[in-house]
Amino acid sequence: MNTVLTSAGLLVCSNVFMTFAWYAHLKELNNKPWLLAALVSWGVALFEYLLQVPANRIGYTALSVGQLKIMQEVIALSVFVPFSVYYLKEPLKLDYLWAGLCLLGAVFFIFRAKFN
Repeated sequence: MNTVLTSAGLLVCSNVFMTFAWYAHLKELNNKPWLLAALVSWGVALFEYLLQVPANRIGYTALSVGQLKIMQEVIALSVFVPFSVYYLKEPLKLDYLWAGLCLLGAVFFIFRAKFN
């Protein structure tokens, strides 16, 4: 399988765990002590790291660190927006579109040498 696709797939899965680790406690553990929320989040984040570390190691065989980082940010926003709208019931804002367009610009600039 293509190393970039493998890396991207692992990063998508990693970002699902990361998003839940970072933000789900705002809904699920809102009235609990912050220490409990932190411990639960760390437990969830362990699975994120178990996917993120191999994703970056695999991706680094075909991409630069900058390319990996920009790919990660695009994936993070792609996971975060549906999570915030559907799970946290946050309103969908045009700011997400503008942020996405800025990231597309970043993708263009960081990957343009690969396409020339």
